Amino acid sequence: MIGISINGVFAQTPAKEIPADYGYIVKIGQQVPDFSMTTADGKTVRMADLKGKIVMLQFTASWCSVCRKEMPHIEADIWKKYQSNPSFALYGIDLDEPVEKVKEFAKLIPVTYPLALDPQGGIFYQFAEKGAGVTRNVIIDKTGKIVYMTRLYKEEEFAEMKSVIADLMKK
Repeated sequence: MIGISINGVFAQTPAKEIPADYGYIVKIGQQVPDFSMTTADGKTVRMADLKGKIVMLQFTASWCSVCRKEMPHIEADIWKKYQSNPSFALYGIDLDEPVEKVKEFAKLIPVTYPLALDPQGGIFYQFAEKGAGVTRNVIIDKTGKIVYMTRLYKEEEFAEMKSVIADLMKK
């Protein structure tokens, strides 16, 4: 376990070594890169404006079969639980697809959490190596630090991520 002090409260998060084959270029404990994203419904969101919230970034694409498997779990187990909590934000970030395709994808799965556009992977490649696959989640604490990252959909890792979010939400 790693201890993190959030507003003077000491939180425990799993000590997770991110495997090199996950393809991340960011690290646990690092400040999240600042970027702006535009959601499929046209809202602009800047990471710096989300400071003070627990943020989950879910990298996805409509052509990704593992994303399609994971997204209903994110919707049911995370979004439905925290969507009305002002201390939580969740954004799916769709890799390099047009807005019409992203809206259609959200309806097809279906998910109601906001999906953002990522033309040419400008956001994705601030987190992952060129050529790395989607189906990854990044959890950011209220101070803007990366505290947890996943790759693909693994039930044990997903359960641990839910626990990390739950612990952070208690602070």
